[in-house]
Amino acid sequence: MPTIHVDDLSDARLDAFTRLTDHQLRSAFEREHSLMVVESPFAVGVALEEGLEPVSFLLDERHEKSMSEVLAGVDEAVPVFLAPRPVMSQLVGFKVTRGVMGAFLRPEPRDVRDVVSGARRVAVLEGLVDATNVGALFRSAAALGVDAVLLDPTCADPYARRSNRVSMGTVLKVPWATFPEEGDASWPTGALGLLRELGFHIVAMALEDGAVPLDDVSLRDHDRLALVFGSEGWGISRKARAACDEAVVIPMAHGVDSLNVAASSAVAFWQLCR
Repeated sequence: MPTIHVDDLSDARLDAFTRLTDHQLRSAFEREHSLMVVESPFAVGVALEEGLEPVSFLLDERHEKSMSEVLAGVDEAVPVFLAPRPVMSQLVGFKVTRGVMGAFLRPEPRDVRDVVSGARRVAVLEGLVDATNVGALFRSAAALGVDAVLLDPTCADPYARRSNRVSMGTVLKVPWATFPEEGDASWPTGALGLLRELGFHIVAMALEDGAVPLDDVSLRDHDRLALVFGSEGWGISRKARAACDEAVVIPMAHGVDSLNVAASSAVAFWQLCR
């Protein structure tokens, strides 16, 4: 791989890392060549292990030696840009990336049926617009035994830079797909109807009278279970709730009525997906 020393972040070859937003990374290139940026040595290693195709790398020059083994199998034509620490520190949030960034071609979108084939426990997300919450949920899903994650069309992109970083690269490991905006499997009625046809019992994580406590033993009896989580602001929409089979609630104490979706999903996964 050619190593190229740079001392100016205005270099056009670094646009994917320095100037293009997540939206621009997807739209500034042809669909089949749209990009995603992966941050941190660990996440870059995961991306390579999962077979993503790298386009370029940007490293703090102090990491050249430590990353040599991780990048050993990368095509020799893929450039590795090296920058001194003072230059790298100009990047917002650089300390979080630990000095290593990789631009990769985005994987092809997957079909919902393909993603849930063989799955017993899936998480379904509606309206989660905070990339940090999406990333945190993926990390919990990977750690606690969720087989797949499904998203409605309004959710934040799991491959967005912040989501990927918070997930510690698990958005590259847990199978996921987005329901279509139109057609028979569109959100929410068609989408949840499809899951029901595939044998899933669908539960809404929702605060409502008559909701089943999360530790109710009956929930473990379902061979295939889909857990639906609503948006950070208003929870699950009425249409989505109507398409679910029942509501489930996490019992609370000290007058607390609910948890952040990242926390509540982790509790639910621990209880139902182990």
